[in-house]
Amino acid sequence: MGTGGRSGLRPGKGNTEGVAAGKGNTDGVAAAPTAASASCQYRCIECNQEAKELYRDYNHGVLKITICKSCQKPVDKYIEYDPVIILINAILCKAQAYRHILFNTKINMHGKLCIFCLLCEAYLRWWQLQDSNQNTDPNDFIRYAKEWDFYRMFAIASLEQTAFFIGIFTFLWVERPMTAKKKPNFILLLKALLLSSYGKLLLIPAVIWEHDYTPLCLRLIKVFVLTSNFQAIRVTLNINRKLSFLAILSGLLMESTMVYFFQRMEWDVGSDCAIYKSQDF
Repeated sequence: MGTGGRSGLRPGKGNTEGVAAGKGNTDGVAAAPTAASASCQYRCIECNQEAKELYRDYNHGVLKITICKSCQKPVDKYIEYDPVIILINAILCKAQAYRHILFNTKINMHGKLCIFCLLCEAYLRWWQLQDSNQNTDPNDFIRYAKEWDFYRMFAIASLEQTAFFIGIFTFLWVERPMTAKKKPNFILLLKALLLSSYGKLLLIPAVIWEHDYTPLCLRLIKVFVLTSNFQAIRVTLNINRKLSFLAILSGLLMESTMVYFFQRMEWDVGSDCAIYKSQDF
């Protein structure tokens, strides 16, 4: 969730040529929109209003952060912050940090992060499945079956996450036109949900350092991921907490329906579902 730099500008979008971390600009103005990139807008992290630039870069490396015309505060103070500080603020679910990451930086790791999180969740389920079915038979067929168990857990975790997202999108598609004229940007929302699911990476340490409190840790990780998803929805669509909460509930309802379907089909979806689903809101 870090930004990886101090410039805060998306390279190749809405910037004048040569602007990077306050270097290379000789005309005195940074992030001046061109005709081809006039539609590229940044957002004020305080009031969520659109802005054409994050800062101005004057000669000799002198930078001046742009002030928002709406709230009279810096458009994005995080462009001067270290990525570690930004990550800590994102972990604390601060709306300003989420706006900085989602609107004012260019991050193209959504797909890779999603795959890695699903692998973590699949490994947790597979590990718990093997733990509940102890078998010391060294037969190659047994090892082959266990390997396919992991692939099955990955597929089931992917379907459950898809159902969770479909539940959120369906609720927002039905509810949003009643509250605003502008339709929600589902592409941006999908990226925000994928990024905000980074908390699933904590599943692996929870398994490696197994102890008596592991079930509690897994519950807390689930709550943290849901809280991050809640904040991502609220920031991306600029809606109130009530709608964001109801969207999360709709996603959990759809996900629980998918789990129930798997159970009716007598598919072993992993013992972690007994931990997760019983703790959902």
